[in-house]
Amino acid sequence: MPTKTTRGKAICYIVRDGQLLVFRHLDSSIEEDGIQVPAGTIQAGEDPEHAALREAREETGLTELSVVRKLGVALYDITPYRPEIQQRHFFHLALHQETPERWMSQEDHDGTGEPTRFECFWIPLEQGHVLQSGQGALLANLFDE
Repeated sequence: MPTKTTRGKAICYIVRDGQLLVFRHLDSSIEEDGIQVPAGTIQAGEDPEHAALREAREETGLTELSVVRKLGVALYDITPYRPEIQQRHFFHLALHQETPERWMSQEDHDGTGEPTRFECFWIPLEQGHVLQSGQGALLANLFDE
């Protein structure tokens, strides 16, 4: 088996009125990609908090976001998908703009590939257990305020 790399990731819990912002990929099945929250790679030299805000904006199209607080860090092994350990930095984000209940968004990957299309929507926070690949690991920390 190849050596596992470690990669920093930012995971975003955007919460509004007891609801959690999630999305699904439009160009693949829900069986492949599940229900997710905004998340992505922390770039070299980038602060995890900055990465969380950048990823949330890129994936949702929302611009008026702020960090409420960091919820913690957890390791997640994504093998067998690829040999990688993710050091995940979880953040609670606040939204300061109106949104519809559902909307389409896309991540353009800085023009380096085909856009990834998403359908964004809100679910009750209590249903966060449906998140794929351990993304819901620190949801309980939202209630420690």
